[in-house]
Amino acid sequence: MFRLLPPPRTIEVAVAAILFGGSFATASAAGERPALPRALVGTWTLVAADVRHPDGSIGHDYGAAPRGSMMVDAAGRYTLMIYKSERPRFASGDRATGTPEEYRDTALGMSVHYGMLSADVKAHTLTFAIEQASFANWNGTRQVRQYQLQGKVLRYTVAARSNGDIPISVWRKVD
Repeated sequence: MFRLLPPPRTIEVAVAAILFGGSFATASAAGERPALPRALVGTWTLVAADVRHPDGSIGHDYGAAPRGSMMVDAAGRYTLMIYKSERPRFASGDRATGTPEEYRDTALGMSVHYGMLSADVKAHTLTFAIEQASFANWNGTRQVRQYQLQGKVLRYTVAARSNGDIPISVWRKVD
């Protein structure tokens, strides 16, 4: 059986209208972020994770054969994983009983984070709004990277580290 409810009082209608209207205003403001170019949406595989040293030389930040994947959806949600493929296995076979060196190699042998990605096409910048990262200091931060997109190849640089090294990531689109 259906019951008819009494009509809402005027103040309740006004409060509901304010709250409902406020949610539209918030959604509208959130929708004003720069649109993500369609060319960035998809699945990417890591081609290179290099580093340019202050003297101009190039090194391999995650070893000679880094592995990685980045996925970006149309709403700008992303996940990104970079791994050094030469990471040593734990001698004990149990990650809960690793040595300090094994833990260090594990921590320094990966960069993993997820969150929201936006792009400023005119300025050639990507902004990673990082929700969570393997390096906890990045949680809740926004990081801007200069990028170039040529066909199915995306290349971006990370801000210089305190020692002057500039990480360079190169990705190839696979879909």
